Amino acid sequence: MLRRMRAADVAQVMDIERESFPSMWPPTAYSHELKNPLARYFVLVEEGEDGPGDKMPAEGLLHRFVRRLLRREREEPPTRRLIIGLVGVWLMVDQAHVVTIAVREAFRRQGAGALLLLAAMETALAEKMDATTLEYRKANEPARALYEKFGFLNVGERPHYYSDTNEDAVIMTTPPLSSKSYREKYERLKRELEERWQDAFVLPEWF
Repeated sequence: MLRRMRAADVAQVMDIERESFPSMWPPTAYSHELKNPLARYFVLVEEGEDGPGDKMPAEGLLHRFVRRLLRREREEPPTRRLIIGLVGVWLMVDQAHVVTIAVREAFRRQGAGALLLLAAMETALAEKMDATTLEYRKANEPARALYEKFGFLNVGERPHYYSDTNEDAVIMTTPPLSSKSYREKYERLKRELEERWQDAFVLPEWF
C-alpha cells in the first residue's frame, strides 16, 4: 500500500536508509521535510496497514490514489506494519526533483522501486510540473535501468558529487511531461504497473 509518509514512519525510514546509502539524513531532517509545503514523501507499506481498507476497482486506480495522496492527512497512530520503501519529491518552480528513493534490501528487484517512482511521477503530473529530474551514483546500474524504463535521459554528470564516497553523480531528466510521445510511453508503463500492483492501492478508511 502506498501512502503519504508520517512522522511515525521516520524510525523505519532510517533503517531503510542505513541499508541503502553510505551516509544518510538525520531523523530531524525528515521531521522538517514532512512540514515542507514544497515536499512530498511517500512510503510503500506491506498490505493491511492500520485498518481493513477499501479495495479500489481497477478502473481509475491511480487517479483516485493521487487525489487522495494530495489531501491533507489527519493525525494517525504509529505505523504497525513494515515499510518496504520510500520516495521523496521536491516541487521546484516547474520541475519535480526526486530527492530520495530507497527500498528495503529484502524487497529489492521485485518491482517496489518502480511503484515508488510511479508515485513521484504521478505527483509531478498532478502538480503540473514540466519535467521530473534526479541524480544517482554513477555505479548504481539498477537505478539507471529503472530511470531509463521511465524515460529519463542522461543530461550530464557532477564529478565527485557524493562526498561520502567521492563518486560522480549522473543527472537525468524526463522529456517534457506534456509531450505526446512521452505521455504515451508513460501511460503504457503505468497500465502495466497497475495490473501488477492492484493490491498496493488498498487504502484504509481514514486515508
